[in-house]
Amino acid sequence: MTYSNLLNRFSRLAVAAGRSLPTARLPAAVLLAMALTLTAGILPGGASAADAQDKAPPPAVAMVNINKADAATLASALKGVGASRAQEIVRYREAFGPFTSIDELADVKGIGKSTLEDNRARITLE
Repeated sequence: MTYSNLLNRFSRLAVAAGRSLPTARLPAAVLLAMALTLTAGILPGGASAADAQDKAPPPAVAMVNINKADAATLASALKGVGASRAQEIVRYREAFGPFTSIDELADVKGIGKSTLEDNRARITLE
């Protein structure tokens, strides 16, 4: 849950508490406990399905073998690599043989260090 979501929920709780509870008579600890239970989803109106999506693990990254994949597969699997860059990867592989390290991909025309680092987790040689 983001800070702004938490602040929004606490603000709504404060407004609701002011209407139905004499907050001046409640200790600050009780108000804090109410706010925390609301944001934790224990009370009705608490954490929603959208908040649960915020906590969901990121989707698994698809791996691509740069020594075997065709240009279309490379273009779709690698971030920041379009059809022309993917074709350059295939041309490089055909000219110099299979890649022996992921860092060698930076030798391909149009593939810089930034693109290499963005895709390092997606690339396999086997």
